[in-house]
Amino acid sequence: MTDEPTTAFAALFEQALAAGAFVKLVLCKPRAAAGDLVRVSARPVLLKGEGFVSFVHTHKTRDITKNLPAPEAMRQVRELLDTTFSHAHLFTTSEETQLMISRRGRQTLIRGKASTHAAPLAPASHDREKHRFLDLDRAFLAELGVTNAQHQLVAAMARKWKQINKFIEVLDNALESSALKSAARIEVVDFGSGKGYLTFAMHDYLRHTLGLPARVTGVELRDDMVALCGSAAQRLGLEGLHFEQGDVRSRASAPTDIMIALHACDTATDHAIHTGIRAGAAIIMCSPCCHKELRPQLLSPHPLRPILKHGIHQSQEAEMLTDGLRALMLDACGYDTQVFEFVALEHTNKNKMILAVKRQATGPAVNADHANEAWRQVEEIKSYYGVREHCLETLLKERRQSNLLT
Repeated sequence: MTDEPTTAFAALFEQALAAGAFVKLVLCKPRAAAGDLVRVSARPVLLKGEGFVSFVHTHKTRDITKNLPAPEAMRQVRELLDTTFSHAHLFTTSEETQLMISRRGRQTLIRGKASTHAAPLAPASHDREKHRFLDLDRAFLAELGVTNAQHQLVAAMARKWKQINKFIEVLDNALESSALKSAARIEVVDFGSGKGYLTFAMHDYLRHTLGLPARVTGVELRDDMVALCGSAAQRLGLEGLHFEQGDVRSRASAPTDIMIALHACDTATDHAIHTGIRAGAAIIMCSPCCHKELRPQLLSPHPLRPILKHGIHQSQEAEMLTDGLRALMLDACGYDTQVFEFVALEHTNKNKMILAVKRQATGPAVNADHANEAWRQVEEIKSYYGVREHCLETLLKERRQSNLLT
């Protein structure tokens, strides 16, 4: 048997790395020596300004990522071709090359021009891909039932897959506006983590895609969900990800850099926001649900009474008012805040997102003026609508009086 095709394939990989033309490499069709290793994929990444090759070893129950400099990457590929895999597919900016090794050891090398879909995969940094933030070959997606064992999207989970990517897109944009990418450690807390779709996705994106030192904690009331997600994380061997039973209303304050609370019912959202503010979180992301607190407080009689006599209008007004006041209070507490429509995460019309990113320091006087103006607007709006109490304001009152927020 001649090893010329394998040698030629390895040489093409080395040339692509040297020329900055390497896009992607996939090794598959494992041999007996592979054990439970299913495939290996590799792509170029930038880590602290230096070029590396990021290898993802996909096993049946877990993924292992290794970032190697070019010389080690070339040795790794040659070793895997010699001992572990019978099929390799190399994508460069100008060419696609396939190496196939038969059971009898016959080697075949096929070269052709790069297909049109290969171009967007051109050399990338460790930042996000432009149009997709997660890959379907990630092991956690199969573990959670989003994909099958062959890493193909399950049809019934197509909407969920879209929602997960949209959430990661919002998170990525928030990270760009914060200073967390240079942090020594990032603490993430996801309140109401449920089945863990977003919790796993955050962990994977922060640690695997961005290479950040993140520790992600899912907090959930239901013991069965905590056990389900905890077992999945353990089977996948995911470091820095764990789940615990708890309630946002009673969980002790702990250092938090990113606070997530999606579909927290009624005033649970206020408790979550307050928890994030107390912890000094750089990013707060909430998708509120069930706006009940303010609705019975709306004045009657009132200039808007003819409009608010319709139940649906009253509900919409209470929702807008509740979240608008939340956004103002976050502004007062030193955050740049946005309220926008977000893809429904649990197939519901409750698709609003409150995103708050901690404002960069501008000086005590400027911060105080900004906070005072925001609180003045809160009082003005409350007075107009006859609102007597807003849960978040009540939670923040003690801190305001002690001048901790202004």
